[in-house]
Amino acid sequence: MKKGKVYIVGAGPGDPRLITVRGLQCLREADAVVYDRLIDPELLREAQIGAELIYVGKESGKHTWPQERINELLAELAASGKIVTRLKGGDPFVFGRGGEEAAHLAERGIAVEIVPGVSSCIAAPAFAGIPVTHRGISNSFAVATGHPCTSGGEADFLGLYRAAGTLVVLMGVERRKKIAESLLNGGIDPLTPVAVIEQGSRTEQKITVTNLQNIDADCASVHPPAVIVIGPAVNLHKEI
Repeated sequence: MKKGKVYIVGAGPGDPRLITVRGLQCLREADAVVYDRLIDPELLREAQIGAELIYVGKESGKHTWPQERINELLAELAASGKIVTRLKGGDPFVFGRGGEEAAHLAERGIAVEIVPGVSSCIAAPAFAGIPVTHRGISNSFAVATGHPCTSGGEADFLGLYRAAGTLVVLMGVERRKKIAESLLNGGIDPLTPVAVIEQGSRTEQKITVTNLQNIDADCASVHPPAVIVIGPAVNLHKEI
């Protein structure tokens, strides 16, 4: 029997042209493609004829495929001798749970290759003209998830913002008010600029520029997927 293998591939932030050359090679080689909700359908056309396409997408409050089952599926497909490409949005190791999948496969002796992808944490701000680092304005940036972690609790947004020049929050739109309150209650200036970027890198991309005290009201019509950028670097959006 042919020996199976799993490629865990980052597809990039949204625009299908932003997948890496290596990621595209893995997609074209696969016998089975296991893909997430935010994968552009254009990418799936790159799979070889006859490849099995398996959707395991998740969205807030709707996890029809629990992570444990996805882990098992990847192992089962590879154990049957298939070359599997696990196609994930952004980068698989940036809040993509790719590490869990890789560990599950490695424990079972299944060959795994990680193919990094362009994360929305840098791509969405870049497409909005916001450099997450900029000389004289922001010499570092921090990335957090807006979702509370079941094992580790909520991210320390205040600590992260104070330690870095720019704070980027992924999957945080629905919790924007709580995120802003944690910063305001810690003494951060209410007029600190904020950008909320919907559909980053896609033709539908939309940018809402506001500040901490107004983020909840100004972003009432914003829907995921969206990236929140907090800090003075947001002001560069007007220039770039």
